[in-house]
Amino acid sequence: MSTHHLLMIEDDTRLAGMVSEYLSQSGFSVTHMTDGESGLAALRDKPADLVILDLMLPDVDGLEVCRRIRAFSGDMARVPVLMLTAKGDPMDRIIGLELGADDYLPKPFEPRELLARIRAVLRRHQTGATPEHKLMRFGALEIDRDARVVTLAGQPADLTSYQFDLLVALAERAGRVLTRDQIMEAVRGRELEAFDRSIDVHMGRIRAAIEEDVKNPKRILTVRGVGYVFAKQQA
Repeated sequence: MSTHHLLMIEDDTRLAGMVSEYLSQSGFSVTHMTDGESGLAALRDKPADLVILDLMLPDVDGLEVCRRIRAFSGDMARVPVLMLTAKGDPMDRIIGLELGADDYLPKPFEPRELLARIRAVLRRHQTGATPEHKLMRFGALEIDRDARVVTLAGQPADLTSYQFDLLVALAERAGRVLTRDQIMEAVRGRELEAFDRSIDVHMGRIRAAIEEDVKNPKRILTVRGVGYVFAKQQA
């Protein structure tokens, strides 16, 4: 059984040492870097299965590091990113999600919660169980659940693993209005704070990837005061 390789970019060496030891005992291989530039270099040198990225770094901040990771080519651009943020600062979390982070965890945190988040993100990133309908088509939009790839008119859509699962959850229930709670329950993996805007941020990212006109969406529609619906009939 292969060991997942994690890259932790964190300038707090004491925290990183404790976390690395805990994750190593849980079966992970961990590489630790103390700043953004060395972290990016390490990722280029040895691809990781997941990046644990601190928001506050001494050289390049975590948001910029996340932006650069998503600007990589091929599989490197799709590596899951779990961002560590300052507690009580929702704007940083929102910006991080907009830049393509898959999840976030506010400091201070329990190592067990970090481990649970890592496992949840990795599960979402992997193929997972075989669905009844492996390929879903909605006009020019195709969702391949086996390959975990979304294409629009033959061109790949840039989605994180969490956004892919959100899209699948909506597409499987096309025509049905879902509340934010129902969407989160369908995807599972992590609990969100009661007033967290994460779902709305992710929906905006998904729309940017699959809608011809983001300001006039035809596929994912907002039902004010309720939630979202994936349109059955699409061009």
